[in-house]
Amino acid sequence: MTDAPTFDTSIPHSARVWNYWLGGKDNYPADRAAGDQVFEIFPAIVEVARASRQFLGRAVTYLAGEAGIRQFLDVGTGLPTAENTHEVAQRVAPESRIVYVDNDPMVLAHARALLTSSPEGVTAYLDADVHNPEKILAAAAAFLDLTQPVALMLLGVLGHLDDFDEARSLVNRLLAGLPTGSYLVLNDGTSSPRRDEAMDRYSDSGGDSYNSRTPDQIAAFFDGLDLLDPGVVSTPLWRPEPGSDLTPLDVHCGIGRKS
Repeated sequence: MTDAPTFDTSIPHSARVWNYWLGGKDNYPADRAAGDQVFEIFPAIVEVARASRQFLGRAVTYLAGEAGIRQFLDVGTGLPTAENTHEVAQRVAPESRIVYVDNDPMVLAHARALLTSSPEGVTAYLDADVHNPEKILAAAAAFLDLTQPVALMLLGVLGHLDDFDEARSLVNRLLAGLPTGSYLVLNDGTSSPRRDEAMDRYSDSGGDSYNSRTPDQIAAFFDGLDLLDPGVVSTPLWRPEPGSDLTPLDVHCGIGRKS
C-alpha cells in the first residue's frame, strides 16, 4: 500500500494561498499569513484570483460550446475548487475528456478524491512537470486522441517559470504535439509596482516565486496562433458576462487557435 503524501504545512504553498484568496478551506495558517501579507501590499490580488477563475469558466464554455472542443489538457491545475475545467466542459458537452496535470503531491491527493467525471466523458490526472512537455503529451495520449483538437489550458502557471524564453519554449513544445484546430488558453499576472513588491515579499516568506510578465510578453506566447477577439486583454475584459465589473486588473489572458 502506498503511503499517503505528506505536506509541510508550516511553509506557504501557492495552490493553498490561491485557494485562500478564492475563499476556500484547503489552507493552513502559514498560507493565510502569506496571503494576508500579499493582500496588505496588493489588495487587488483577491479580485485577480476571482477574475482568473471566472475567465476559466467563460473560456471553457466557449470552447466546449461554440468551438466544439471535446478535449482539454489543463496543465498546472492547482487545488480543485468550484467550477473546475471538467465541470464546465461536461456541463456543456458531457462527453468531454479532460486531463489535469500537476506535480504536487498535495494537489494529487485532492484531485484523485474530488475530480470525478460524467459517465459519458473522462477526467484523468497526470503527475507530471511542465518542464517536460514531451512526457506530458505521451501520458495524455492514453486519455486524449492527439490527432483531434485539444484545448491546452495554462492558467496562472507560466509565472512560476523564472526564464521567459524557457516559458515560451515549453509552450511551443506542448503546442507542437497538438493538431491543427487546437487552442491555447492562457492567463497570467502582469507586472505593476505594487504587485511586484507583493510577489517579492511572498517569495521572501518561503513561498514559490512568481514572475509577473508584461502584456507584450503575454501576447508573445500566442505568436503563430490565430488570436480570438478581443485579443490579449486584462482578464475581466475578455468577453465579459453582462453586468460584470470591467475594471482592468494586473492579469492578462487570451485564447489562440492553431491553424
